[in-house]
Amino acid sequence: MNPSLLRLILALMLAPFLWTAAGAQAISFPELGSALPGRTDVTYLDLARMVIPDLAADKDGFYRGGLPIEMRHIEGPDSGGSPPDTSGFSNAAVLAIKAGGKDRLTMLFDLGDSPDSAEGYAVLALYDITAKPKLLDAVNVALDRGTYFREPGKLSVGANDDVLITMSAHFNSSQNYVITPLIMIRDDKFEPIDMIYTFDENLCAYSRKQDVAFQGIADGQPYAAIKVTVTDSTVLNGESCDDTPPRPESHEISVTYHWDKKTSRYTKDSDALDKLAGENANRF
Repeated sequence: MNPSLLRLILALMLAPFLWTAAGAQAISFPELGSALPGRTDVTYLDLARMVIPDLAADKDGFYRGGLPIEMRHIEGPDSGGSPPDTSGFSNAAVLAIKAGGKDRLTMLFDLGDSPDSAEGYAVLALYDITAKPKLLDAVNVALDRGTYFREPGKLSVGANDDVLITMSAHFNSSQNYVITPLIMIRDDKFEPIDMIYTFDENLCAYSRKQDVAFQGIADGQPYAAIKVTVTDSTVLNGESCDDTPPRPESHEISVTYHWDKKTSRYTKDSDALDKLAGENANRF
């Protein structure tokens, strides 16, 4: 299947994860040639060219360019593949955030397939646009074939800071695999907090879905605690099938991440989500 068509189908399937945030005017998808709000001297294309220097619109309004600037993978030097030699997209996701008490802008560019990895290649870029725009950081956040901001896109962990929530996913006829990173910004650099792995199935007699919710909880630390809850639900669809379906049920798996001043990082209070990831891997 054509990679661009595959990404479109995946985006439509993942719409419930994505568009609620857009409707709340948090995540937007502006025309790249349009000016930033309140500015006449800078467009989103100017910002995008800080990542892909030769990016330009073709006659159909699609934006194409060559290799992006060099960057690390959010998981570290041993993760991720190479970027595609050429990139193309019609727009990019834009999300304004707070980082260290400063107003910052993030943009997420899904550049397509990596030539040497099953994962795609997606750039999360951080900008200071308060005066002359400056690219502060850029990382590859692709962990699967298609990468997006995931609702709610960001989570406040204090008056001065937001944590970013992205997602990478792929699907087949009956299964949907999703990886959800939590990413913080310190000193204008992206830092990973953790990766959350979920797995949905839609089989003959039943469906099993794992929804993820996020909550910030003030606990007296410089950064608020982050509670992540996965609701794992099995629902019968009434079809008569050869295999005996499981019992319908729903339960929650929760983990809370607390800021540790000694290590200057978030630590989680249990390995429940790691165990869920292991159980899901056995179901693939």
